[in-house]
Amino acid sequence: MLIVFFASFGAALVITLLLVRSAHLHGALSADFDRSGPQKFHSEPVPRVGGIGIFTGFLIATGLLAWRQREFMAPVLWLALCAVPAFAAGLVEDLTKKVSPFRRLLATAFSAGLGVALLGASIPTTGIPGLDLIASTYLGSALLAVFVVAGVANSVNIIDGMNGLASMCTAIMLAGLAYVALQVGDQVIAAMAIVVVGAALGFFLWNYPNGLIFLGDGGAYFLGFMLAELSILLLVRNPGVSPMFPLLLCAYPVWETVFSIYRRKVVRGRPAGMPDGIHLHSLIYRRLMRWALGSKDAAVLTRRNALTAPYLWVLCSLSVVPATIWWDDTAMLQMILGLFVVCYVLLYWRIVRFRTPRWMVLRSRSESLPRSHHE
Repeated sequence: MLIVFFASFGAALVITLLLVRSAHLHGALSADFDRSGPQKFHSEPVPRVGGIGIFTGFLIATGLLAWRQREFMAPVLWLALCAVPAFAAGLVEDLTKKVSPFRRLLATAFSAGLGVALLGASIPTTGIPGLDLIASTYLGSALLAVFVVAGVANSVNIIDGMNGLASMCTAIMLAGLAYVALQVGDQVIAAMAIVVVGAALGFFLWNYPNGLIFLGDGGAYFLGFMLAELSILLLVRNPGVSPMFPLLLCAYPVWETVFSIYRRKVVRGRPAGMPDGIHLHSLIYRRLMRWALGSKDAAVLTRRNALTAPYLWVLCSLSVVPATIWWDDTAMLQMILGLFVVCYVLLYWRIVRFRTPRWMVLRSRSESLPRSHHE
């Protein structure tokens, strides 16, 4: 598995570098020139086609895996085929800025439908009272899979707001998935998860900390699709894994999405799909990076951006680590999921009301020095 990891990592690293170096050739087509939106934190136009590097690395490693392990050929090639619509719709949006969120979700749902038809990636059980009645029928389990895959892909796109945030969080979650797959002896799922981790990290090195290239919708929807699809396949192929495991594994992006919908629709009375600038990562960027407050210098803004992501990597890990420990204990996973949601809401409430714990706030040296008697 190390071979396919390094194949995907190396290919993604090189292709992404080529995209960065050739930005002057395709910049008018691929660059993100819009710096006025509520979730825009870059100071210069940046290529947003990092998904090309990730997807290319994925395809190269997948082909290598299929060639080396012939028994893996059918499932891994079908999985690669299923991922194409989700990636393609996002990439077209990156290049044209004309693919609506609904159409991107529709394409991702189509990818999930292909997964049901070609790989049997439906959801037969959920561990959630009421939903199991729906999942007990073939149509219900298929529709649940389509809904979950589209939702998780969209949630990864939502957290893609800071350098290195979505790619590293996805790598952390997929690493947890690979670990559990190895625990139950599922070499196919483990290998494919490791392939995607390698591709995500190959991109990550050019995206973090300086934001030389962005993930884009193509990369975000592809990573989200693979995370959700591999999670479902792990459950289908290994009934001993609790159906709550994937939910806790993906708790951060999924709850960020659910909470955002509640905040926009219920609290603020706005359309659920309308972007805003008060995601948790946006609040951390604006209110915890006190050392850079008010600065418009590009280098300072970039450093401020880079210092935001580690907070969320830790938050993501707080659900991934217990999920990988109690992957077969539904009751424990449910309890930890509830605790995660409570902690998230409390943290968000404290930050939004300017009551952030002092130890979380990064201050400038001048601000942290004690004041003299003459001040």
